[in-house]
Amino acid sequence: MLRQIGWIDRRSDEQTILDAAALFVMIGAEPNTEWLGGCIALDSKGFVLTGAQAGATSAYETERPGIFAVGDVRSGSVKRVAASVGEGSVAVQAIHGYLEKSGSSAS
Repeated sequence: MLRQIGWIDRRSDEQTILDAAALFVMIGAEPNTEWLGGCIALDSKGFVLTGAQAGATSAYETERPGIFAVGDVRSGSVKRVAASVGEGSVAVQAIHGYLEKSGSSAS
């Protein structure tokens, strides 16, 4: 479960940590996924593998249960904002299903 997000400003070396329950990453057509540090399976170009490519049952779930990816960061995505919004809305239903199965509750 995500509790905090932290980053360092490379220009000033200032570290920032914020409490957060969710994270949305806008990366564009070139993946910026190095920060995943081997946590999630990526394709040869650095895009996140989901669905059948990742051995998951949900189209937007990664190989790590409960971790979903939509939009530009996803391998094989259309790389258009409207498609990303649609994927996100569909993934919400899958996330709710995951949380129900795992006994977690969303607030």
